[in-house]
Amino acid sequence: MIVRTLVVRCPRHDTDGDARAFEPVVRTIETFVPGVEVVRPGVCAFGTRGPARFFGGDELLVTRLRRSLPDGAQVGIADGIFAATLAARLDAIVPPGETPAFLAPLPVAVLDVDRIGPEELAELADLLRRLGVHTLGDLATLPVSAVLERFGLAGARAHRLARGLDDHPPTPRVSPPDLTVSAELDPPVERVDAAAFVAKSLADELHARLSAHGLVCSRVRIEAETEHGERLTRVWRHSGWLTAAALAERARWQLDGWLHATEGERPTAGVTLLRLVPDQVGPDRGRQSGFWGGAVADDRVTRALARLQGMLGPDAVATAILVGGRGPAERVRLVPWGDACDLPRDSSPWPGRLPAPAPATVHAVPSPVDIDGLDVVAWSGAWPVDERWWDPPTHHRRVRRQVVTADSGAHLLLREGGQWFVEATYD
Repeated sequence: MIVRTLVVRCPRHDTDGDARAFEPVVRTIETFVPGVEVVRPGVCAFGTRGPARFFGGDELLVTRLRRSLPDGAQVGIADGIFAATLAARLDAIVPPGETPAFLAPLPVAVLDVDRIGPEELAELADLLRRLGVHTLGDLATLPVSAVLERFGLAGARAHRLARGLDDHPPTPRVSPPDLTVSAELDPPVERVDAAAFVAKSLADELHARLSAHGLVCSRVRIEAETEHGERLTRVWRHSGWLTAAALAERARWQLDGWLHATEGERPTAGVTLLRLVPDQVGPDRGRQSGFWGGAVADDRVTRALARLQGMLGPDAVATAILVGGRGPAERVRLVPWGDACDLPRDSSPWPGRLPAPAPATVHAVPSPVDIDGLDVVAWSGAWPVDERWWDPPTHHRRVRRQVVTADSGAHLLLREGGQWFVEATYD
């Protein structure tokens, strides 16, 4: 089996899908115990002192959880998140105070259990094995000062874990506050400048609420309602975080798009309600400038792109997004910069799709070519496609070939309607 086939048959890891699938599990656990901390999708931790006392002991608590969780879920109890993660893999309940004895016979490779620790722990585990330290018990018996001197902070952290001492207790998952801001417009507003004035005050209010909770927003949902009951919604996102000015600017762009849309698409009445909903928030950890000023350069680019959109409209600056499709031109869609990408991801098999690697240049308009005049020295394919045969207006038949010409040029040829075209070119 060639590498190309292996890559096609092995889909990329979908961490977002893992998080969505794990959320119902966390909610089930929260019906039994308070203060659940999600370590990563698939792993969560919580303190057991109160819940175990309520249910009559650790064993009864674990029994209740296993009955309520999906098949295959593993539950373990020990002193600390690290030891409890290992206990869950073994479906073990470690009595209080016996965690060091439980950890002692385990190999140092478990320092990187489920990759919940930093990368240096995995590298340290490999180094410890080569130095003859094979188990956590071997590591725990070494003097902490010697470990710190030889292996640094990563070694000191590993030494603490080997002794059953965690870096921190579980941090409870806190429900995010309701940060939505809205304003009623009376009388209804039909002018963009009047609606944008209200949007700016809402953006300032939303930014103040986020700052008060130590949060930043990278995606916002703009909602509007009209006097005739029409509801308009659009999601805008940003690769970093949205400042108050950026929030107001995107709200103005969206209002301009709604109120100046073509006949049949724009609202039939004035706007009576405007709402900003932070759709994706996270902790504000601040920013540290790079040694060569990378963050400053990024800010300049962001401001320049925002100015271009302000002068030419939001569709004037676009980002290329990879989507599903068979041909190279079909797999790229342009999304306005800063807008949320709601396009379908490339998760379908797409029979007849052109295999990797993708061509470097896809011509906006394929150029007709007479293949009788081409000096072809190598070729591959063909990849025939008969698409949408059930819908005559959109039905088409195509065939593609990769060719290398005598001048060392590599091209993707497309045949449709009895004519060959150069669809793309390889480097």
